[in-house]
Amino acid sequence: MTPQEEIEALIARVAMGDRRAFRLLYNRTGPKLFGVALRVLKQDALAEEVLQEVFLRIWNRAGQYRANGYSPMTWLITVTRNAAIDRLRRARSGGEVAPVEEADLLADPAPGPEAQTIANEEARRLHMCLRELPPDRAAMVRGAYLDGLTYAEIAAASDTKLNTVRTWLRRSLMQLRECLSR
Repeated sequence: MTPQEEIEALIARVAMGDRRAFRLLYNRTGPKLFGVALRVLKQDALAEEVLQEVFLRIWNRAGQYRANGYSPMTWLITVTRNAAIDRLRRARSGGEVAPVEEADLLADPAPGPEAQTIANEEARRLHMCLRELPPDRAAMVRGAYLDGLTYAEIAAASDTKLNTVRTWLRRSLMQLRECLSR
């Protein structure tokens, strides 16, 4: 069974309420998803909170996932990235951010060596693929998907029409998907 098939099977079992599958899914994907949240939020405690929210969403919405040939990690990463961006936007707008508890300071959230190696390799591949995009498009992708900027913020910063930004980002993501699949 490939890793993709394994994660798809775990998600299917989670949709049926299988707690053991949920624990396995967390163990297999948690470090990577934590890294996604941390990249957006830049604070360990906030990233941990978002990761907890994400896995609660996964538990409640696993039945909505449809295996369609795309990586199940894409779905999990999208859920995580969106939750992290939502948290970041709430913080920017003066929304309430939960305080860091003492227990959060004691926990070591760092992924293990294997997870770090995999994440580093995936990051290297992504950066190589980003270099294939025109520099302005790569900057837009980084802003939208790594820094949590809205399309409107990117449009204003780049002095580009909002619909043009949307189109460029969609096309850039298609190019990145193609590059990463090679």
